[in-house]
Amino acid sequence: MLLSFHSINYQKTPSQTQNSYLNHHSRRFSTFSLPSKPHRRFPLPRLSSSSYSPGTLLSNIQAEAKVDDLDFLRDKETESPNFDGCFELAKLMRFESPKVEVKELEELPEQWRRSKLAWLCKELPAHRSGTFIRVLNAQRKWIRQDDCTYIVVHCMRIRENESAFRVYKWMIQQHWFRFDFAVATKLADYMGKDRKCTKCREIFDDIINQGLVPNESTFHILIVAYLSASASSYLEEACSIYNQMIHLGNYKPRLSLHNSLFRALVSKTGASSKHHLKQAEFIFHNLTTCGLNIHKDIYDGLIWLHSYQDVIDKERIASLRAEMNSVGFEESAEVLVSVLRACAKEGDLGEAERTWTKILYIQKKPPSQAFIYLMEVYSRVGKPMKSMEVFRVMREHGSTNAVSYYKIVEVLCKAQETELAESLMMEFVNSGLKPLTRSFIDMLNMYMKLSLHDKVESTFLWCLEKCHPNRTVYNLYLDSLVQTKNLDKAEEIFNKMHADEATGVDIKSCNTILRGYLTCAHNAKAEKIADFMCEKKYEIESSLIEKLEYILSLRQEEAKKSTRLKLSKEQREILIGLLLGGLRVKLDEEKKSYALNFVFREKCEIHSFLKRHIYNKFHEWLSCNLQIVDNVHIPSQFTTISHSYFQLYADQFWTQGLPVVPKLIHRWLTPRVLAYWYMYGGYRTSYGHILLKSKFGKEDVMRIAKILKAKSLNCRVKSKGRVFWIGFLGRDAAEFWKVTEPFVLADLKESLRANVEFPDEISSEMKNINFNSDSDIDGNTSDYSDDDNQVKEL
Repeated sequence: MLLSFHSINYQKTPSQTQNSYLNHHSRRFSTFSLPSKPHRRFPLPRLSSSSYSPGTLLSNIQAEAKVDDLDFLRDKETESPNFDGCFELAKLMRFESPKVEVKELEELPEQWRRSKLAWLCKELPAHRSGTFIRVLNAQRKWIRQDDCTYIVVHCMRIRENESAFRVYKWMIQQHWFRFDFAVATKLADYMGKDRKCTKCREIFDDIINQGLVPNESTFHILIVAYLSASASSYLEEACSIYNQMIHLGNYKPRLSLHNSLFRALVSKTGASSKHHLKQAEFIFHNLTTCGLNIHKDIYDGLIWLHSYQDVIDKERIASLRAEMNSVGFEESAEVLVSVLRACAKEGDLGEAERTWTKILYIQKKPPSQAFIYLMEVYSRVGKPMKSMEVFRVMREHGSTNAVSYYKIVEVLCKAQETELAESLMMEFVNSGLKPLTRSFIDMLNMYMKLSLHDKVESTFLWCLEKCHPNRTVYNLYLDSLVQTKNLDKAEEIFNKMHADEATGVDIKSCNTILRGYLTCAHNAKAEKIADFMCEKKYEIESSLIEKLEYILSLRQEEAKKSTRLKLSKEQREILIGLLLGGLRVKLDEEKKSYALNFVFREKCEIHSFLKRHIYNKFHEWLSCNLQIVDNVHIPSQFTTISHSYFQLYADQFWTQGLPVVPKLIHRWLTPRVLAYWYMYGGYRTSYGHILLKSKFGKEDVMRIAKILKAKSLNCRVKSKGRVFWIGFLGRDAAEFWKVTEPFVLADLKESLRANVEFPDEISSEMKNINFNSDSDIDGNTSDYSDDDNQVKEL
C-alpha cells in the first residue's frame, strides 16, 4: 500500500508547459513520472509488539494535528496586494502540485527497520544541527532513500520543516541518492511558506540543476518569500524568479503576484526606484497580455517611475494617461504631480500650466511638491520672477519648508537676482528651518560668477556663524581668495581644512592652492603642494602641469622618489600602536605580500574619530576603489594595498599565526605608540583609570609591563580568559596621560583624559578594581570569545 501526501497528482513537464521555448533553444528537460493513485491522509501505522516497542512513540505521532499542506493559499499577505487599500482580493485557487508517495511502516518487512524509523521520526526534531547530523551519520549502514523520504514527509506533516530540510540536505550527499521532484517541490513550498527564502532557493536551484521546471507553486511561494524579507537585495531576486516563472516555466502568474511585485518596486523613494522601470513595464505588459484587470495604482506607479527617469519619455506618459482615461480612471493629484515633475525636467511650460490648473481643480491646497516643480519649470524657461510668484502663493498657503527655500534660492541665484536672493536667504535663516548649507553654496556660486569677492567672504563668515560648513563651502571661499591673490589667507584656510578631520582637503582644494602659488611665483610652496598631491595620488590639472614643468625639471629624480610608497616615522609609530591594540596584518596569497586590515567599531564614538584620522594618515596606501571623495562616509573596515613593506610587521607581531611581542619592543614603546594603543585598544573606567587591552601571551604581556615600569609608568596586569589588561590606576593613570596626551587626537582628549584628583592612598575598591564589565569584554578590537569569566591578578 502506498501513502500519498494529500495533494493533486500533477507535474508540469516541458511538453506541457514550454514546447515553443524548448524548440527555440533546442533544449530538453528530463521528466519525472509519478504513479497515479488516489491520495490519502498520511497515517502512521501501529507496530506489532517486539523486543523494542515504539508504541509510545507511535501513539504520540498519531496524535499530531492534521494540517493541509496547501494552506499557504489562504495567506492574506500573498493574495492581497494593497497599495492604498483599494485592491480586490484575488480569487483563492489551489496550485496543482506533484504527489508524494511513501510506504506505510507496516508494509516494511523488517521489524528493526520499522522501529528505527519510528525512533528517528521522534528523536531528530529534538536535536540541533551538530547532533542531528551525527545521528544520521550513525545510520549510514542501513538507511536508504525510501527511509529518508519517509522521515522528510513525516517532519513536514508535523511542521518540523527545518528538520525536513536537514534530512534532505544530508540525503542528497549520499551515494545512493536519486532526485525526487515531488519531495523537493513539497519541501521548497514549505520552506518558502515559512519565509525561509534562502533555503527555498537552494531547493529551487536543485530542481533547475536537474533539468526540470519547478512547479508553479514553487515559483509563486519563493517570490512571496523574497518580497516578505527585509533585505533590499531580495527584491532583485524576486524579479529574477518572476521573469523565470514566465520565460522558463511558461506560467501565468496570478493577479495578486503581479500586484505584490509591482507594489514592492514602487515602495521606495524615487531616486532608488527609478532603475526598476524596465521591470515595472514588463509586469504591466504581462497584465495586459493575460487580460487581467489592471488597477488604477498600477497606472499611477508606472507614471511615477517615468517621472523620475533622467530622460523623460513624454510619449509613454501620454499613452498611459490616455489609457487611464479610456478605462474610466480619473487622474489623481499624485498622478498630476508626477506629470508636473516630468515637465520640470523637460521644461515643458504649456503642459505644466495645464497640469497645474487640474491640480487646483482637484485640491484647493496643492501639495508642496507641486509648487516646487512649477518653480523649476519657470526657472528652466527663463522666468525666475514667475517662480517667485509661485513661492509667494505657497507662502500664503502656509506650505513652505526647507526644500521650497532651497528651490527658490537656487532659482534666483541662477538668474543672478542678488537682492531677492539675499532677502529670501535672510528669511530662510530667520525661519529656523535647517539645514542651510545647500542655500549658502548657491549664494557663494552666484557671487563667484559675479566676481563679488567681498560678498563671498561675508557669506562664508555668515555660514560659519549659522551652520558648520562642508568642504564645498571651503573650496568656494578658497577659490575666491586665490582669485584675489590673498594667498596668506588662502594658505590659512587650506591648512585649517587639512587639520580638520571632518572637512579635509581634496583634489579641487589642492589644485586651487597650487594655482595660487604658481600664479604668484611661490615656487617652493608650489613644489611642496605638488609633492603632497603625488603622495595622495591626486591628479594635477593639465593647465597647471605645464607651469610645473620648469620647477619640477630641476628635481625630477627626487619627485619620482617621492611617489614611491614609504612609511614615514609617524606612520610607523602609529602602526606599532595599532598592532599592540589588536590590528591584524593579513597575507595576500596571490601576491605573496601583506596588507593592513583596519577594523573599527561602528557604534563607538572614539573609533568614529580615529578611523577618519587613520584613513587620512594612510590615504596613499589604500586602493583606488576604497578612496572616497567626501571624507564623510568612511567604512568601518578597510584594507591597504598588499606591499612587501608590511612583511616586517607580520614577522615581528605574528609568528606562525599567533600574536607575539617583538624582541625590540623596548625601543618601540614611544609616547605616540602608547597613545595610539590607548585610542585603538584602550579603555577609561568611570573612576578615571586607564586600561590597555592585549591579546599577547602571558610572558609577552609581563615583559611589556616591565618595560613600562622601567619608563616610570607603574602598572598592574590582570587576565580574563585569553585577554590581558594592563591597568594604570590612580596617579599612575595621571602619569600615563601626561606622557601620551600630546599625541592623543584633540577630539578625543575629553573622552580619554585620566582623572588626576586622587587621595594619598588608593582605596580598597580601587585596589580590587573589577575588569569584568561588559565594556571590557566587548573591547574595541577583540575577536576572541572569553570562556573564563573570572579575572586573576598575576
